[in-house]
Amino acid sequence: MSEKIWYRIKKVCRIYMTACFFCFLPGDVEIDIEFLYKAVPQLGKVFRIIDKIGEGTFSSVYLGEAQMRDGSREMFALKHLIPTSHPTRIAAELQCLTVAGGRENVIGVTYCFRKEDHVVIVMPYMEHQAIVDIIGSLSFEEVRLYIYHLLKALRHIHQFGIIHRDIKPNNFLFNRSNKVYALVDFGLAQGTADTQIELLKVVRQRPLQKGGGSTGKQDTTHRSKAPPKFPPKTTLVKPSKTEDPASRRFSSASRGPLPVRIQSSSQKPQRTVQQGLTCNCYLTDRVCNICMSRKQQVAPRAGTPGFRAPEVLTKCPNQGTAGVILLSLLSGRYPFFKASDDLIALTQIMTIRGSRETILAAKAFGKAVVCSRELPRQDLRILCETLRGQKPSPGDEVTPLPETNKDSTTTAGCHKIQDDTPTHRPTEGTFKQHKDGAGQTHPNHQEHSGSTANTRLAKQSSETDRKVEEDERGWDRVPDEAYDLLDQLLDLNPATRITAAQALQHPLFKDL
Repeated sequence: MSEKIWYRIKKVCRIYMTACFFCFLPGDVEIDIEFLYKAVPQLGKVFRIIDKIGEGTFSSVYLGEAQMRDGSREMFALKHLIPTSHPTRIAAELQCLTVAGGRENVIGVTYCFRKEDHVVIVMPYMEHQAIVDIIGSLSFEEVRLYIYHLLKALRHIHQFGIIHRDIKPNNFLFNRSNKVYALVDFGLAQGTADTQIELLKVVRQRPLQKGGGSTGKQDTTHRSKAPPKFPPKTTLVKPSKTEDPASRRFSSASRGPLPVRIQSSSQKPQRTVQQGLTCNCYLTDRVCNICMSRKQQVAPRAGTPGFRAPEVLTKCPNQGTAGVILLSLLSGRYPFFKASDDLIALTQIMTIRGSRETILAAKAFGKAVVCSRELPRQDLRILCETLRGQKPSPGDEVTPLPETNKDSTTTAGCHKIQDDTPTHRPTEGTFKQHKDGAGQTHPNHQEHSGSTANTRLAKQSSETDRKVEEDERGWDRVPDEAYDLLDQLLDLNPATRITAAQALQHPLFKDL
C-alpha cells in the first residue's frame, strides 16, 4: 500500500472518529468547541479539542490532543480567556506561568494563541480527581501530603512576589494515583511591593481585570481622566480610637450635613469636629440614613465564596489564606463554608474562631465588628472529629421524652420505644401509627418493636463498618500537630498568621 493511500485512510478515519466523538458530547459543549475553532483558527491546525473540562467567571478550559513531532499524541489543557479580559492582566498571568511555573507544584505554560481579542493559553494537562468526589475516602496521610505540597507551591510563588488570591481545591489539582499536584489559574494574581513579575506591578497600581474579582462591577476609581478637585489643604478627621463611643452620640437637631469634613486653611481643627464625623449608630446593631448614603468602600474582592479570607470579607488590601482548605479536609466537609454574601461568610468564620478574635482582627484592619452576643472559640479537634462522625454531636445524644399521663390513649409500651430513639431524628418505623375516624392514635406495638430493633441493629452495623474504614485511613490517629497547624493557618489576623514558608517547618512535616 502506497504512503499516499495510507495517509488518506488515516485522514478519513480521523474525521470519522471526530464525528463519532461529537455525537456523544452535550449540545452546548459541541457549540462551544465549534465557536472556539472559529474564534482561533490556528487551534485546528495543532489540536483536536476533545471536551470542555472546566468553566469559570473569566475563562473556559478545554481538553485538546496534539500530535508531536515524534508521532506520539499528547494531551493539553486549553484555557480560553473571555474577550473582555484586559491585555495587561492576560500578559501578567502568562508572565507568572513563565517565570514561576513548571516546578514546585506550579503549572507551566507551553503555547499561547491569539486571534484579535481571543486568547488561548496552552498548558500541560494533568489528569486529576475533584476533591468533592474523593474527600470522603481520603486518608489522613493523603491530606497531610496534599497540604504539604500546597504550602510548597505557595512558598514558591511568594518568593517571586506573587499573591494568587484564589486558593481553593479546584485550583490545586491532585492526581491521586501518581501523587502529583499542580497550582493553576493565576488570572486574579497580584504582586507584592517587591514582586519580580514586572506586569504585576502595573496590576498592583490599578485594577485591570474587568470585574476586578467576583463582583462583576468594573472599578472606575482609577480611570477618570482628571483627579478629583478638593479645596486647598483638605483634611479628613478620624475619630480617636480611645474615645468612648457613647460620648460621640448627638441629637439630630445639632447634626448638619457633615460640613466638618472640609476645613479651611485659616481655621484650626477643633475637638468638636471629631464628634461630627461619627453618627449615632456607631458600634450598634443599627444603620442610620447617613451611613446608608455613604459610598461603598472599594477594595480587592477576588476569590471564591467559601474560601475568602476574613481580610477579604472586611475589604482590606492585604489578603490570603489556605487554612480553610485544611479545615475542610480534616472535617471531611466540602465546602466547609457556604454563604450567600460576605457578612454571612464572616459570621460563619466567627462561629469557628469566636467573636472576640474576630473583633480584635477587624480592629487590626481598622474596622469595627459588632456582635449581638459573644460566641466561644471552637475546639478544632472536637469540631473535625464530630463532623467526621468519630465523636457524637450534642444533638445525637438520646433525650428521653417527657412523661405523659398514664390515663392517656398512648400506653406505656410506646414510651419505652421512644425513650431509645433520638428525639431530634425519629425513624419512620418508630412512629408509624394508624388513625381511626375519630382521630385517635393507636400504635402497633409489635410492628414498632420489630422495626425499631432492626433499624437499631442496621445503624449499629453501619456505624461499626464506617469506624473500621476511618481507622484504616488513619483518622483515629490524627496527631495534635495537625490541629495546631490548622489553628495557626486559621489565624484571622494576617500579620500574625503563619506563612507558607513557616508552615513547611511545622512538626507535622518533620519527616518530609
